[in-house]
Formats: sequence, structure tokens, C-alpha cells
Amino acid sequence: MLHRQVFRSFEEPKYRIFFSAMLPNRAAMNMQTLVRSLLIYRLTGSATILGAMAFADLIPLLLFSLIGGALADRYQKKSILLMANILSMLVALGVALSITLGYLQSEHGGALWILVIASILQGSAMGFSLPSQQAILPEIVGKEQLMNAVSLNGMSMNVMRFLAPAVAGFLTDMIGFDAVYYTMAGLFCLSFVLLSLMKPTGVIGVQKHSAIADVKQGIHYIRHDSTIFIILLLALAGVVLSLPYILLMPIFADDVLKVGASGLGVLMSASGVGAIAGSLVMASRPNRNRGFLLIVSSILIGLALLGFSLSAVWVLSLILISLVGFTHASRMTLSNTLLQYYTQPEYRGRVMSVYMMEIGLMSFGAFGAGLLADAFGAPRALGSFSVLLIIISLAALIFLPKIRKLD
Repeated sequence: MLHRQVFRSFEEPKYRIFFSAMLPNRAAMNMQTLVRSLLIYRLTGSATILGAMAFADLIPLLLFSLIGGALADRYQKKSILLMANILSMLVALGVALSITLGYLQSEHGGALWILVIASILQGSAMGFSLPSQQAILPEIVGKEQLMNAVSLNGMSMNVMRFLAPAVAGFLTDMIGFDAVYYTMAGLFCLSFVLLSLMKPTGVIGVQKHSAIADVKQGIHYIRHDSTIFIILLLALAGVVLSLPYILLMPIFADDVLKVGASGLGVLMSASGVGAIAGSLVMASRPNRNRGFLLIVSSILIGLALLGFSLSAVWVLSLILISLVGFTHASRMTLSNTLLQYYTQPEYRGRVMSVYMMEIGLMSFGAFGAGLLADAFGAPRALGSFSVLLIIISLAALIFLPKIRKLD
């Protein structure tokens, strides 16, 4: 039956526990995305500070992700995830108490440093744990079930990205910011408890050298494995050239489509629904033609974004942004799966750490898109990024038969 094919990874007890444990973790992370930005803006009234605080997450994520990958190849990935949940819970609890005790308020000028420190610690926890979150999947379900497990993982992330911010906004309006942070602390605690129930997975013993030496070995491996190197480059192009559309969405909602904040919410929801559908379709697919599909999905997301940049028709824009979400989820699933499938097991954590770093680099693409939008308008900025992505993807389809033929 189709539903059994789509959810076949759930037949593995370890995966059921892992999936259940990651749901509250991802809910908390997506709640934080909304509530922290709103809290910072209400404390400072500054868009510049709001943008700068985003880098407080990004810098430790980039710095520690490679070390996190090396640790994932050395130690129990479950243990790394447990420690990251503890740190995240303590950070959320600390911010909640600061708000409840009245210290984190606009009257206390220096109180913003609490959020700076919290962002750095949270970014560090993410940097150390994200490679383990991805690299643990083949140890749980095996290589042949990997795309299904990655797809279901992506579905859970997209569902929480869709639901958790709405819950955070409701709690903020009804009770206050501290209620959201207490809820986040509880969710991280729940994730810790559920993950504790999972039996240990395999350990790759790479402990002959220091962690820094292991990082260097991982980079050397990536540079000299052409398949892994090219997939990472294609993934980087997709992230930098497609994901900045999220930054530009408010401009399209207000200035192009004239639908305001409510219309913006509908657009983002449509993208989220498309992403969930894309994850479910990938979960049902067999392990065939995945390299070809990776390149084609990049072409399709470029075409969908180009069409969206040219559209001033509400219904057409909704259809196109849904297609963007669908193809984005498909591309992310395929690149993640191919990297893990073709990477030697002893290097998997380090390869996934580089992949996670690339996702973090979306901020730089968004910055470039913002500059272009200010200079030439959002439609031209998004259109130029889309055309570049289409050209790169078509070149890959024509000139990279090795990647195109990957199963």
C-alpha cells in the first residue's frame, strides 16, 4: 500500500523514537525563530540590530559545525544530541527567567547581551549537533532506506516550520515572551527524555588524531572525492541562489501583489504545504535516478522562482510559490541522501557538517539579494538569482554525466 511505502522507515523502532524526539526539538527551534526576532525588535526598535543578531547564530554555527562533524565520526551521535538538548534547554530557561525577573526589558540597556550570549550558545549547540542529526540516519535505517528517512525528516521540519511560529505568536500575545521560552525549555527537555529511550547506534572509531586533524582529513576527503565535491557545490548553488526568496517575500506581498501581511502569511503557508508534499513524494520514491532528479529539481525551482518574480497575478503566484516549496524540499532531500549514500561511513559526519555549513551560508545569499533589491527592485533581484541557478543547473545536466547517472 502507498501509505506503508511512504512511512516505511517507521517500521524501525529506533527511527520511531528518533523522529518523535526530533519533533519537540524542531518545534522549539522554529518557535525561537519568531519570538527572538520579535523580542529583539521590541527591545531596540532597530532593524540593524535585528539583522546583526542573526549572525550571532550564524558565526558559531559555521565555526563549530566542522568540529561537530568530526565528533560525530568519533563518538555516539546520540550522546552529542543529548548534550545539545541540555544546552538548548538551559539557554531557553535562562532567557525565560531574565524576562520573568524583569531584567530583560528596554529600560535595561545592557540586557540585550543576554540575547547575544543566548544566540551564541544556541548557535554552538546547533553547530555541534546538526551533523549528528543527519549522519545518524544511515546507522538507524540503513543506506537503502535512507532517502525515505531523510524525506520524513524533512517533512517533520516543514510541518514544525508551518505550525510552531503560529503557536509562539499566540503564546506571546496571550501570556508574554517568557511563556514561549518556558515552553521551549520544556520541549527541549521532552526531546532529551525521548532520545534517551533510543538504543545506541553504531560508532565509527576515528580517534587516532586530534579533532582538528580529523577536520583536515575530512576536507581532504571532500576535495579528492569528485562525486561528493560536486554534489556539495550544486547544493551550495541551490541554497545561495534560491533560498533568499524568503527575505524578499514581504516586498512581493506589499509592493508587487498588494496583499499585505495576511497575504504574506498565505504565501508562506502555500510554500510550506508545497514543501510537505515534496517530502512525501520523495519518501515514496525508489532509489533510482536520484542524481538526475537532483539537477532537474534545481532547474524547476529556478523556473518557478523566475515565474514568481514576473507574476503580478495572485492565484498564479500562489501556485508558483507552492511549486517552489515542493521543488526545494525535493532538492534538499536528494542532495542530503546522495551525500550520505556515497560518502564513506567514517567520513559521513564531517561531510554532513560541510553540508550544514552551506545551509548557514543562506544569510550571505540573502544579503546579496537585499542589495540587488534595493538597487533594482525585488522582481529583478529574484529573477537574476533564478536565471543564474537555471544556467548552472543546465550546465550540470549537460556536462556532469557522472552526477546525472547517480542512483
